[in-house]
Amino acid sequence: MALLPLPVSAETPEELFEIHCAACHNTGGIGNPGLAPPLNRPVFWQALGDTAPEYLAGVVISGMAGKLDIQGQMYIGLIMPPVASTTDEELVEIGTWVLQTLGETEAVMIQELLEAARETRPTHADLRAMRPAVD
Repeated sequence: MALLPLPVSAETPEELFEIHCAACHNTGGIGNPGLAPPLNRPVFWQALGDTAPEYLAGVVISGMAGKLDIQGQMYIGLIMPPVASTTDEELVEIGTWVLQTLGETEAVMIQELLEAARETRPTHADLRAMRPAVD
């Protein structure tokens, strides 16, 4: 009887998002008013341009808190914790899915950005300062 190697992840990037992110950001990243903002905002991700993967890596590593006004909805005082229940490989898959599918960009998440974010630990204020004024 031959043993076959198991795949690294049996889930698709969208399924990984559902497992690790949708409890707050909702199915398909449509958000939960007052709880977690929508991530399916192509104008936002496109306005971040080349910094979109760096921004997203910072958010998943450092979390996010503070006042955010997104599409007329205020998000105040709720804290998104750092994403700790995934592997880096899963974060790369989820991040690329968010950037490309929800953000309609060609950007990709890479392991090195996650490592850089862990090293620098961007503050929530640093991350908010990166946000474009398009929400």
